[in-house]
Amino acid sequence: MQPSPNPKPRLSRRGFLHASVGAGGALLLGLRLPIGRTAAVEASDASLFAPNAFVQIDPGGQVTLTMSYVEMGQGTYTAIATLIAEELEVDPTTVRLRAAPPNEALYANPLLGVQATGNSDAMRGAWLPLRQAGAAARQMLVAAAAERWGVEPATCQARLGEVLHPATGRRLGYGALTAEAAKHRVPREVPLKSPEALTLIGRPVPRLDVPAKVNGTAVYGIDIRPPGVKVATLAQSPVFGGRLRSLDAEAALGVTGVRQVVRLADAVAVVADHMGAALKGLDALVIQWDDGALGTLSTDDIAADLHAATLAPGAVAQTTGDAHQAMANALTRVEATYELPFLAHATMEPMNCTVHFHDGLCEIWVGTQAIARAQAFAARAAGLPPNRVILHNQLIGGGFGRRLDVDGIVRAVEIARSVDGPVKVIWTREEDIQHDMYRPYWHDRIAAGLDDAGRLTAWTHRFAGSSVAARWLPAAFKDGLDPDSTEGAVDLVYDIPNFHVEFARVEPPGIPTAFWRSVGPSHNSFVTESFVDEIAHAAGQDPLAFRRALLAKSPRARAVLDLAAEKAGWGGVLPARVGQGLALQHAFGSLIAIVATVEISPQGDIRVRRVVCAVDCGLAVNPDIVEAQVQGAVIFGITAALYGEITLKRGRVEQANFDTYQMLRIDEAPAIEVHIVPSTEAPGGIGEVGTSAIMPALANAVFAATGTRLRRLPFDAAKLKA
Repeated sequence: MQPSPNPKPRLSRRGFLHASVGAGGALLLGLRLPIGRTAAVEASDASLFAPNAFVQIDPGGQVTLTMSYVEMGQGTYTAIATLIAEELEVDPTTVRLRAAPPNEALYANPLLGVQATGNSDAMRGAWLPLRQAGAAARQMLVAAAAERWGVEPATCQARLGEVLHPATGRRLGYGALTAEAAKHRVPREVPLKSPEALTLIGRPVPRLDVPAKVNGTAVYGIDIRPPGVKVATLAQSPVFGGRLRSLDAEAALGVTGVRQVVRLADAVAVVADHMGAALKGLDALVIQWDDGALGTLSTDDIAADLHAATLAPGAVAQTTGDAHQAMANALTRVEATYELPFLAHATMEPMNCTVHFHDGLCEIWVGTQAIARAQAFAARAAGLPPNRVILHNQLIGGGFGRRLDVDGIVRAVEIARSVDGPVKVIWTREEDIQHDMYRPYWHDRIAAGLDDAGRLTAWTHRFAGSSVAARWLPAAFKDGLDPDSTEGAVDLVYDIPNFHVEFARVEPPGIPTAFWRSVGPSHNSFVTESFVDEIAHAAGQDPLAFRRALLAKSPRARAVLDLAAEKAGWGGVLPARVGQGLALQHAFGSLIAIVATVEISPQGDIRVRRVVCAVDCGLAVNPDIVEAQVQGAVIFGITAALYGEITLKRGRVEQANFDTYQMLRIDEAPAIEVHIVPSTEAPGGIGEVGTSAIMPALANAVFAATGTRLRRLPFDAAKLKA
């Protein structure tokens, strides 16, 4: 069964809040999507888990939150638990977290319409519904205590897991009230705390996942060891679309510890007692591949297709005024082309999935960003209905969009069908990098027009590349467009009177493309903010002043830009071959401005000295997490700008491990400052904004230091030699 591409209905505030009463004295607060059911869904027993429940309080007072978003290092578990704890009036460190099972009817991300963690919108999606759930629970508990004491609820208070009656000094723990509270009707209108009354939200609450990660008890997908588990590793066709021609497994089967060799149409797996034996067995295989139709494909072929696509009209993503006429009337015209490569995810935790066929079931242990999608595709690979596929989601050691896709899970199921007992399939780093789902390759053609006063009067932008959404969520691709591919290219914060953007969808032959940290803006922000810098220099204006003049209608954007410039000391005197570069971005519901300071060696090597970030992400639920996310995203983006590139030759990915797909080394990491703009607005996304904004800031800094404009990623040091 393939999951439906149609997104679920968007949530309303009232429609999301729902309660169910569990037997045996447990208060269950469930959140449901408005899918046409109006009757309360009742839990059948008092077990700790109920598929429709987000919040449970047991008679012992334990609060359990069923977490519909996954933790992959970004702090989601802590931040979302804080929302519940704030309104429920409990210590967030006492909240027990449980990963949600696959159930899109109950746990779909309200902004995406599917059960997935991505697009920097977990906090945006959870902000109101989970606070309302906590507030409703608090109100019901207070009402139960007031009823028992024979007092008005307004005379009672909830605090740290108890209900207090200050006038008489009486108090009751939440656990003692669950049975009575469960009898109360869930309030339709739930007053939430005012910003000034918040005690947890907006403060650096310690991360809930840190202790287990420090003491080694945290369980990731790769840690799973069901009894009798075997380990498998695999080799897949080195050319996408290629097939297995012949296989000699005799030597591999002679390796101590190797149990079997599984042959698939386009892959081979060696199953062994442990990874060492599996690797030795894999090395001993004699394999011949049939490359198929893509055996001569190169990166140059793909680039040529994209270049050609930008010469013809594309789908209109946004148009304001008459950009073409304004361009014809412009006194000065600025034109440029930009190019961005394929990128791999290279997550720290290797791709892995453990599968066990037993008792008519397919049981799976894995870390996935899209558990319902994973279940549906695994069921199809297993030849079972989805309800016969049991999927246990684990902590994720790095996602970046890679684990939104389920190819690794499907592959593990295919292998496990031939294995007696549980098998853990682990990809080597080489297999992962050479068979990733890549960030798309892009080609951009962009132009601007200036009047006689140096004002920006016209902007045209046409770009070509793959639409990940068209594959992953077809309903999101309409009229030749999808919001992911165009974010960062449309709805700019700048006031440009004549503005026109087109997108041409061009899918690279055979190369799977996927979401990658910052996705559309990782491409579009590099192009738009690099080009704004080009326009400023063509107009003979300071890049900061030029941007500020375009922000009269965007006070929040101007404030964040000014803060970054102030903290970075913009405009100061710098040594030779040292430069500062600016970038301003509005994406994922947040604003960020970055000033990067770089130094260029005589050999052309780029050293990033300092990065200053100013962020307006609305109300920062946990400032420490915001700072950490921006820092990590900046490192991720610097890596891409300096080193990131996947290339193909004879249909094969040329990069294989961290020697050829280089990461930023610790001694190369710059000093990173993060300044958060105070705000009472609803939270925006924060996990990806730094990745996309740092790339143009670096390019602009390189220009400031050398006078050389770099329009292609990764940067070419040869162009920067003194």
